[in-house]
Amino acid sequence: MKPEDKQLRIVFRTTFIHEIHLAKAKLASKNIRSYIIDENINYTIGTAFIEDYKLMVDVSEFDKALSILSLYKT
Repeated sequence: MKPEDKQLRIVFRTTFIHEIHLAKAKLASKNIRSYIIDENINYTIGTAFIEDYKLMVDVSEFDKALSILSLYKT
């Protein structure tokens, strides 16, 4: 399967890039591959505060990823 054939789903979104990287690291520690969408958008057009940064995972790992990230929410 090619990477472009993957079906991805947003598992986390925020206006703060450091939160995206923390979430990505938490998922990586559980062997879940994730992808940051719009990581550099703030540098080019400055819309991250409006549209958020997005962390996406494969749909087959969505529930597991959501469960992992929910453990860290306060």
